[in-house]
Amino acid sequence: MAQTGGSFGVAITGLGLVTPAGIGVQQNWDRIQTGISCATTDESLTDSPVGFNCRVPGFDADALLGGFSAWQMERFVQLAIVAARQSAADAGLDPSTWDGARVGIVLGNSLGGAQTFERQHSALLERGPRAVSPLTIPMYMVNMAAGYVAIDLGAKGPSLVTATACASGSTAIGTARDLLRSGACDVVLAGGTESALTPTTLSGLARMGALSKRSDDPASACRPFDADRDGFVAGEGAGVLVLERIEDARARGARIRAVVRGFGAATDAHHATAPEPGGRGIEQALRTALADAGLGPGDVDHVNAHGTSTPMNDVTEGRMLRRVLGDRAAVTSTKGVTGHTLAAAGAIEAAYAALAVEHGTVPPTANLTRLDPELDIDVVAGAARTTTVDVAVSTSLGFGGHNAALVLTAH
Repeated sequence: MAQTGGSFGVAITGLGLVTPAGIGVQQNWDRIQTGISCATTDESLTDSPVGFNCRVPGFDADALLGGFSAWQMERFVQLAIVAARQSAADAGLDPSTWDGARVGIVLGNSLGGAQTFERQHSALLERGPRAVSPLTIPMYMVNMAAGYVAIDLGAKGPSLVTATACASGSTAIGTARDLLRSGACDVVLAGGTESALTPTTLSGLARMGALSKRSDDPASACRPFDADRDGFVAGEGAGVLVLERIEDARARGARIRAVVRGFGAATDAHHATAPEPGGRGIEQALRTALADAGLGPGDVDHVNAHGTSTPMNDVTEGRMLRRVLGDRAAVTSTKGVTGHTLAAAGAIEAAYAALAVEHGTVPPTANLTRLDPELDIDVVAGAARTTTVDVAVSTSLGFGGHNAALVLTAH
């Protein structure tokens, strides 16, 4: 692997994952390696144009958080708290004893408490203003993901939410790295969370033509990079990473799963929802991240691609990857298993990239049976691939033209 020179790396010492692939890191890693989709029919969406999605299975907020606390929080916050607690425990950190003033929280989110908004709007229309809950605003606001995680863990350093649509989780990790580099924090819990599988949200996505229409077979609907893809499957979830300066992690004897070595961001400035056709925004983000890491395109072993299964994204991103990286890197899109978790996707996929580095395994892309003939990249399909992963890249693209790329290394 090429030398990283003067690049600033931060250690990933803890992971927390609450996704359609399971609750906990091991459940997630096991399911992702199978390449079996989590998409199922959703009986609550019988009147929606698309009646299937990827939900977190068996998530019991009352059991995990306590009934009263869970009642006051929207689901996107609940998911984030559980993932954050997991990540702190995985890092060997005890929130009851740490110096909270030196701990920061940066989480990505885009749609906030969509369920709350829909419920309370219905209450307003049906029964009037006095029927609206006094908890409406704190349950609806996007910043409450970071606010409630900070309250739960006693983190009193900077806390904020990044909102760059489906790049939000990646943006959060890049922002957290800057907080560590500046000395503002010694530990930052960074990631993303989203739970907006509501009739209005999904109807809006369906009307845009973003969602797959394969209602007869939801499990095969999300098929990144496949010639027959027709849209993504919406999902929910949260991923939280504990980040520390490498020297601090080593000083306390922490396990370092991987290192965030580079970050890049760029904006298409092209269209509200469509990627710039030439992929110049995500290319700029990727090249910036590689330069930030002190690495070249030939050093990249693996890409956890954005790979949404939409016709426009996959061909744009795939051509860009070939142009920048050639055909050496083993590419996968884990959205084939989890669905598209929107603002949480970048963080969840960064966690999967870290696990690929740690275990030397690239998960397969679910439902890929015939690679789009316009693409000339090495997409892993059928089964997980055992290989050396010294350098991994995670790419994210979002509505509004937001692009972000992370470079992770083994050391």
